[in-house]
Formats: sequence, C-alpha cells, structure tokens
Amino acid sequence: MIITMKKDAPESEIQAIIGNLTDMGLKVTVIQGSDYNVFGVVGDTTRVDEKIIAANPHVDHVSRVAAPFKKANRLFHPQDTIVDVGGVKIGGKEKVVIMAGPCSIEGEEPTQAIAKAVKEAGARLLRGGAYKPRTSPYAFQGLGTEGIQCMVKAKEVFGLPIVSELMSENKLAEFEEYVDLIQVGARNMQNFELLNALGKSSKPVLLKRGLSNTMEEWIMAAEYIMAGGNENVIMCERGIRTFEKYTRNTLDLSVIPIIKTKTHLPIVIDPSHATGDSKLVESMSLAAIAAGADGLIIETHNNPKCAWSDGAQCVTPEELKELIEKGRKIAQVIGRDI
Repeated sequence: MIITMKKDAPESEIQAIIGNLTDMGLKVTVIQGSDYNVFGVVGDTTRVDEKIIAANPHVDHVSRVAAPFKKANRLFHPQDTIVDVGGVKIGGKEKVVIMAGPCSIEGEEPTQAIAKAVKEAGARLLRGGAYKPRTSPYAFQGLGTEGIQCMVKAKEVFGLPIVSELMSENKLAEFEEYVDLIQVGARNMQNFELLNALGKSSKPVLLKRGLSNTMEEWIMAAEYIMAGGNENVIMCERGIRTFEKYTRNTLDLSVIPIIKTKTHLPIVIDPSHATGDSKLVESMSLAAIAAGADGLIIETHNNPKCAWSDGAQCVTPEELKELIEKGRKIAQVIGRDI
C-alpha cells in the first residue's frame, strides 16, 4: 500500500498514521520529497481500510499495490486448488466437470429419471433446487427438505454427488449432512453472515457471481469464506445484468482467464442462467470449455415445457449428451477431457 501525504501535513499527523500502521504489525517506509511525503506500507494490509486513511484531510492519495484479497490470491498460492466434491475433483488439470439437473426438484420419481438421464449423458454431479429464490413471491419456492431427500435417494441409486443452493444459515446443518457442494446464489453473494457461516463449514462451496458485481467484489466474497477456514471454494459465473435484452444476462467469459490469473480457485460456468435460452446453452458451453473453464452447471429436464421453473433455459438429456460429446473434442484440443 502507498500513502501520499500533502506537503503541508503536520508532523503530528504523519507520526499518528505511522504509529497506527506499525501497531497493526505493518512495516512503514517513509520517502520524503519536496512536494509530498510518501509512505510505503508492507505486510498484511487486509485489515487496513484505505477509505478511513483517505478521509484524513492531510492525505492526498491512498492506493494498494497488491489486491486486497490474500487467501484467494495466486501470488501467495501459485498452485491451482483442486476441490474434491464427493470424490469428483474440480480444478487444476483435472477433467472438465459437468453438473446437470433440473432448476427445481419436482419429486422423487422425476428426480430419479433425470439423475439417470444426466449420468448416462456424461454428467458427474446432480444439481437441483430444493429452496428456490424467486423474483416473485407467488412463484414456486421449491420443495425444501423434501427436495433435498429426493436428491439423496437419487444419489444412493446413481452415485452422483449433490449440488444445491443454500438460502439461509438456518438450513446449513441440513446441507452439511446431505449436500456435497453448497451453492451460494447470485442474490446471496454478499450475504456476509452466510459467507462467514460457510467459512466454518467443512463442505465445499460453489460461489456464484452477483447480478451486478465486479470481479474483485466476487473474489472478496470468496475471501470471506476462505478467511473463516474453508478454502474449498469454486467460483461460478452465471452472467451479469447489463442493458442487453436478447439474453437473460450477459455471460462474461473473460472471467475465466482473469480468475485463473488472479486466483488459484477453480471456475465453473452456468450458461443456463446466463442466457436464459436453451438454444444458446450449447454454444456458450463450448466457448467456456475452450476458454479453460473447470466445469459447467447446466439445467436439464426430461420435458422442459412442463418444468416447474425455468423451462425455457433447460436442455433435454439428449441435448446434454450431444453438448458433452462436442465439448470433449474441444477439451482434448487444450489437453483436457470431460
């Protein structure tokens, strides 16, 4: 961190800032100039709020040399993190992992049928919504615990680890018992109490990017979880809200190389929520694989027209199988597999 003091800054203010920083265990190097005094601050500056320092009328400018995130930063962890989800490894040079299933769990028999179909198509994890955050309070909100148990029974039969979205901390114990990969949805990306609770969990977390959040805000949300002790975090891009109306959201595939450069965490792409259109899911999935994504989470339904939610963005198991076959060819070009 670099702090630039104004020329007329009193010595007492300079020493007060230096004292506060050194009390935090930071090393401060002072460079005296004719117009400004510049402090170079070295150490763990994550606890330093640059806005408080900048509020001092004698401070001209405050800037960070390194990113504010430490746990997720590749600078301090050059090796790729590989997250084990119920025996399926995600990240590094491992296979591109396909997660597939319905937007909403609709009962035991439909879940069994979809689990069987997506496994045969090549998916390695079963995704499904039991607690559904919906824009309208009148829309179907999910089966809750019943939905979780439907996925558990499907896992017992087909061996697919479960991915499902956690809405609130009071359901965490249930998810820790039954769910293999706990998803944090876009609306909860900055629910810091929930992130702190997940930091104390032993279960891996799939962290979706918020509707209008920057990449740094997204990484800092991961930092909350990791700072609590849980370093098994997988990033998930699901599109951001822009002015475009032809898609549900705008899928930002540039996040793949950026996340891989800035952090050591795996990244998964959600082309279903990003586009909102099943006809666009395959092309965006293939593009994501080519860009280096570690996985895809794809909404799949045996009969999308009759899906209880988001049928327009669901592919059929047959379409999923074709997508995976094409994706495998692209993955092999870049030295990976599905």
